[in-house]
Amino acid sequence: MSCGCKISGDSGHSCGTKSGSGCESVNTCGNSYKLSVFDWLSNINNPAMSQTDFVEVRFKNDRKFFYKNVNNLPLHMGSVITVESSPGHDIGVVSLTGELVKIQMKKKFVTEDNPLKIYRLANQKDIEVWQESRTKEEPVKIQARKIAYGLNIDMKITDVEYQGDGGKVTFYYTSDTRVDFRQLIKEFAGTFRTKIDMKQIGYRQEAAKIGGIGSCGRELCCSTWLTDFRSVNTNAARYQQLSINPQKLAGQCGKLKCCLNYELDSYLDALSDFPPSSSTIDTVNGKAFCIKIDVFKKKMWFAYVERSMAWYDLDVVDVKKMIAQNKNGEKSSPLEDIKVHDIPVRSVDLIQENTIDRFERKNKNSGKNSNRKKPNNNSQRPNQNPDNKAAANQPEKKPNNSERNQENQNKPSQNQQNQNKPAQNQKPQTDQPQNQQPKKFKKKFPPKRDDNA
Repeated sequence: MSCGCKISGDSGHSCGTKSGSGCESVNTCGNSYKLSVFDWLSNINNPAMSQTDFVEVRFKNDRKFFYKNVNNLPLHMGSVITVESSPGHDIGVVSLTGELVKIQMKKKFVTEDNPLKIYRLANQKDIEVWQESRTKEEPVKIQARKIAYGLNIDMKITDVEYQGDGGKVTFYYTSDTRVDFRQLIKEFAGTFRTKIDMKQIGYRQEAAKIGGIGSCGRELCCSTWLTDFRSVNTNAARYQQLSINPQKLAGQCGKLKCCLNYELDSYLDALSDFPPSSSTIDTVNGKAFCIKIDVFKKKMWFAYVERSMAWYDLDVVDVKKMIAQNKNGEKSSPLEDIKVHDIPVRSVDLIQENTIDRFERKNKNSGKNSNRKKPNNNSQRPNQNPDNKAAANQPEKKPNNSERNQENQNKPSQNQQNQNKPAQNQKPQTDQPQNQQPKKFKKKFPPKRDDNA
């Protein structure tokens, strides 16, 4: 069995409890369930001798209620208990104990008159029936939607919750109009063979039950900590200089986002120093009207009536002075003279985000490894020297017949001299022509020389 930290109440949870009394580390699970409460009074000793008998018990999704511990059971956060219900009993998990329960009861306007009772710690049989009921909720919801669609009822069944003992099933639905579900309840009772309870909820409560990720990248506020849903008006977006775009201002529920009210007071305090956006200025060059406002920079953009395409940004202090001059019957100076000239600040890209070649690999050790990469021409060509290079550039002269005979006569004496030299001083002779270059993809061999010719 599990401590029930998960929404569905199954046993696959990191707490790893195997007892009905719950786990000691359930309060360190973080937001393991919706609308979790951090007990900041857990490490503080109660100065009063008497402790409260009420505990907060949570059920599926965001449903919570307060029960009285009449039997003085040793309860702590994560204990799986059996509580009073109508009819039968229900299974829940203790989510909060101690003096902080009184503050939560006062916040939710729950009185201590005629409280519901805690029967006992849940045994093995109670846990098995509870988890078996949890597994039937999803197929029951799909089947209930089919029945409602067959009866042409304009409603959406959002969630289904079975009671811990399986004696009652609650259907949460949303609808824009009043629903006559008398025939629907008969169909549900005949199909599911249990007591049926229908509860209508709003679209914000639907988003709180289902949960999800908002446009900010975090979990929805309504499913984590927000309990009181205040009305959100489009004026909140106008005060914050936001574009009235329904796709951007709407949340998961289809209504305006609740977070529009979070910073509204700060914007209203900042806008109290601004003149009204409908104010006009009478200048020497003509009348000017306000186009837009920047709350953070404390600037207002004005444009002439005749030339509305040219905008001039002015400080709020200058605008107030110009309006005061108009009240005294004087025309203010033109907007071109009062316009704030912003000095462009040259930004330094320290992390090189704007450079195009920041992903390319640069050779940092180009100076060190330059000698290794360059081939050694002297080792590859041992007979090459500057004299040979100069001779290679000169055109080759063809020998005459007298020069050939003289060369043949001197050749035996040269061979005898080479035989008398030691083998170490001998160098390989290359008789290839110097100016002749091999063609690509074809290798040419020089013709063999006949010494006896």
